Amino acid sequence: MKKVLVISASLRPVSNSDMLADAFAEGAAEAGHEVEKVRLHGRNIGFCIGCLACQKTQRCVIHDDAPEIVKKMKESDTVVFATPVYYYELAGQLKTLLDRANPLFPGEYAFRDIYLLASAAEDDGHAVDGALHGLEGWVRCFDKCRIAGVLRGVGVTAPGEMRAKPGLLEAARRMGASA
Repeated sequence: MKKVLVISASLRPVSNSDMLADAFAEGAAEAGHEVEKVRLHGRNIGFCIGCLACQKTQRCVIHDDAPEIVKKMKESDTVVFATPVYYYELAGQLKTLLDRANPLFPGEYAFRDIYLLASAAEDDGHAVDGALHGLEGWVRCFDKCRIAGVLRGVGVTAPGEMRAKPGLLEAARRMGASA
């Protein structure tokens, strides 16, 4: 059994990337894993100020919601990032969280497998390339982990439109089951 943390970065209700997150979580739970989902919507996550105090203390000097989420990341075997693609990149709130995960860099962390679930309005799978590239940069800083899977949920714009793509939802569920 693994500890699986699913982080959903969408700020919209009934979002397409959140639907992928739920499907992944369902599959992982069905496989017997311990699953927790965290939504960034409504969370207070400030920008990293670059002080690097966390490199010595492994704690951030900013007291908001990020340290709690980063602690959950540290303790999870698998971390799943579900994000809408904005301007061919990760959603800003997810990028801000990744920057704030800097306290993980100098210490021990449990995560080994990282997944990206991305939704994009554009119908071309390459619309997710920028988001994947951004996440790959973060993963390169953690030599014990790898990108274990990517799901490109493209061609969805309106909230809930992912329901019209049951194959993508099933692919997310299967990905979670094999995590």
